[in-house]
Amino acid sequence: MRLLALDVGERSVGVAGCDPLGVTTTGLYTIRRQSLERDIEQVSRTVTEREVERVVVGLPISMDDTEGAIARKVRSFASALDRSVEATVVLWDERLSTFEAESILREAGVHWKKRKAVIDQVAAEVILRSYIDAGCPQPSNEGPAFPVSEKEERD
Repeated sequence: MRLLALDVGERSVGVAGCDPLGVTTTGLYTIRRQSLERDIEQVSRTVTEREVERVVVGLPISMDDTEGAIARKVRSFASALDRSVEATVVLWDERLSTFEAESILREAGVHWKKRKAVIDQVAAEVILRSYIDAGCPQPSNEGPAFPVSEKEERD
């Protein structure tokens, strides 16, 4: 299955993809947020070019299992994306993904200036790896993969 993952922030969106077998995840690029329309357009192009079947959007749930203002903004972004692409869009609990990405980059000896440039891509990779390691669960109203809409899963 062709997957794409997004780490959506207020100033940037990290984008990561994987090979068709889900063995290797790779940070693709970082979008510097301009407007919702332009950001969605850029992701939509990638979905089309890579023939993505499912887009996994990291949902920043708080450690106490609540959703704050940023989670609501991410849900809004995911809904707009869902209306713009044929791929299925799912939300995935991304607690601590940026922290884990920072740790990975620090352990790899990446200079802080370079870390700042790629942190969102690496966080998207962490989200995607987590989703793949969980077995790419089907979107449902229960469980870790939350559907954005009732859009049917495509073959």
